[in-house]
Formats: sequence, structure tokens, C-alpha cells
Amino acid sequence: MHELRIEPGRHTPEIVLNPEGHIRIKGRSIHENAEEFFEPVVKWVKAYIENPADVTVVDIKIEYFNSPSARALIRILQKLVYVSVKNKKFVINWYYEEGDEDILELGEYFSSILSVQFNFIKL
Repeated sequence: MHELRIEPGRHTPEIVLNPEGHIRIKGRSIHENAEEFFEPVVKWVKAYIENPADVTVVDIKIEYFNSPSARALIRILQKLVYVSVKNKKFVINWYYEEGDEDILELGEYFSSILSVQFNFIKL
């Protein structure tokens, strides 16, 4: 399995998917066709969960995202949760700027939907 790296664009985040267990999504995601944009990510995650690393760390540093991106991100995280079913460690770090209550609240909402504890890290 190879690393998947998607460079950031004006409306899209940087995405790094490393088979050694480090996953990073950083930037803005206001892509109108989020399904299409995130499709390679979904395919990579499906393959990854078949044989995940002993520890999977997901770092999410999103400044802003629209509803289609939020739905796509939830679907990706739902798939990644299966890593814990394989008795592997799974950590989600949700970063937010000090004073950005909207992004913090969205992270808390995602955590509750997924029934997974997030680490909330103030920048």
C-alpha cells in the first residue's frame, strides 16, 4: 500500500494518507462536488482498514468546510473507526483555533455521531 497525498487547492484541503498509520486532513474544504473529490480517499481507507497499522492517528486541522464536505468527512471517519475492531489503536486529534467555537462544536458533534473520543487541541 502506498501513501496518498493530495495537495491543497483554493477550495480543497491537503490530505496525507500514510499506510504507517498517519492520516492528515488540513485546510479548507468547500468543494461543491465533495463526493468526487474524496473518492480516492474513500478507496484508500477501504484498503487500509483491511490491514491497518498498530496505531492509526488522524489529525484534522480544518479551518472551514461546507455541508457536502462534512458528510464526506463523516463517511471517511466512519470507515476508519473499523481500525479499532481489529484491536488496533485509533486516535483522532481535532485541531481548532482559539476562539473558533464553530469548528470546536463541529468536532464535538462528529465525536458524538461516531461514538469516538476525540482529542481537542487548541492552536
